[in-house]
Amino acid sequence: MTYENETPVTIYVTYSGSADARFDRAWYVERHLPLVMTSWSQYGLESVTAFFPAGQQTRTLAICECRFRDQGALDAAFNSPEAPAVMADVPRFTDIAPRRARAVLL
Repeated sequence: MTYENETPVTIYVTYSGSADARFDRAWYVERHLPLVMTSWSQYGLESVTAFFPAGQQTRTLAICECRFRDQGALDAAFNSPEAPAVMADVPRFTDIAPRRARAVLL
């Protein structure tokens, strides 16, 4: 499948919950993000970066920026044979359901 617009695609995966929600940052950074990169770089994932908002006011515990080469790379990664293993790893570091959002240029 080809796409008319072969521009990079950025997806943000967020984890929002109460301050006492279970979120193992060490597992996320040391194991999950490398799993994501190893699993999906072959399809065009170019980078993953984790952010942890500071302060007590936010309900967002973590944000992951995933940068894909283009829409085709994003589709290939999420439909890949490796995708179930990536998703199955989520309960190992949190009980929070991840939410995905695509960044759009303004």
